Amino acid sequence: MRIGIDLGGSKIEAVLLDDQGHIGLRYRVPTPQGNYAATLHRMVELVARLESHPTVARSGLPVGVGIPGALSTQTGLVKNANSVCLIGRDLAGDLAHALSRPVRLANDADCFTLSEARDGAAAGRAIVFGVILGTGVGGGIAVAGHLLQGANAITGEWGHNPLPWPSATEWPGPECYCGRTGCIETFLSGPGLSRQHQLTSGRQQTAVEIVAAAAQGEPGAERSLALYEDRLARALASVINILDPHVIVLGGGLAHIERLYTTIPALWGRHVFSDRVETALVPARHGDSSGVRGAAWLWPETISTDGLDHRFGHSSQNPGFPPSRE
Repeated sequence: MRIGIDLGGSKIEAVLLDDQGHIGLRYRVPTPQGNYAATLHRMVELVARLESHPTVARSGLPVGVGIPGALSTQTGLVKNANSVCLIGRDLAGDLAHALSRPVRLANDADCFTLSEARDGAAAGRAIVFGVILGTGVGGGIAVAGHLLQGANAITGEWGHNPLPWPSATEWPGPECYCGRTGCIETFLSGPGLSRQHQLTSGRQQTAVEIVAAAAQGEPGAERSLALYEDRLARALASVINILDPHVIVLGGGLAHIERLYTTIPALWGRHVFSDRVETALVPARHGDSSGVRGAAWLWPETISTDGLDHRFGHSSQNPGFPPSRE
């Protein structure tokens, strides 16, 4: 058994995951807004609740945490978090100290990707790109069932690249919270879809309302959604050209738009440098649970005693994969 925690901007979710990938217990609590100490305390409380449950009654279970940011490879402190109270904090160290055990932390999009590559919609596929389309746009990469980790701990951060093949009206693009303009996130997030719809139709609607209106045949909503699809196809085509994944898995609120799974593959071929596009585009099997499941799956890594992972032929010290802490 292992514990997974999904630290979100509005809620913190904790689950108990068994060795077969079944969730036995689940608790959700609101995230203390802008309060680092209270957030840390809330996570410790959730672990205690899980371990004290009568069906568990065990302490010291492995804990993995998905966070809306990443850990600096130089300092170990949180960076790139849209929950700004986490930035510059030693969340891994503070949580490990509070729980009296090692913990593993990863970006929430990485956790989503790991869940879907491990036993989800992309199980058994060699190269997987996981995508979060929600209030932000994130991504992660799994190779042979392992999360890929690069030199800067930003693997899969496609949302902060510029939208590829921009039109004259798309350049330089909206301002992004990261300080740049024209980031993919500013176009493909839920707020990005709403912003574009208001610009073109004059109507202020949420992404959910736009999708519903398009399904009813409302012309303005249909134009906004078609433009969104064109942009998503271009953005994913650029990923395919670099990574050449076998599967792209979509998660987040906008991943529930069913038509994306037919319209996007029909559009991205014109931008992919290949005669055919064999990459599959699929929805997440585990839905909103993928992030917290992936956090739990951060434990354990299957590493042999000689330091080599014989399933995949990589050393546990290979910088392309997270090292084992067991």
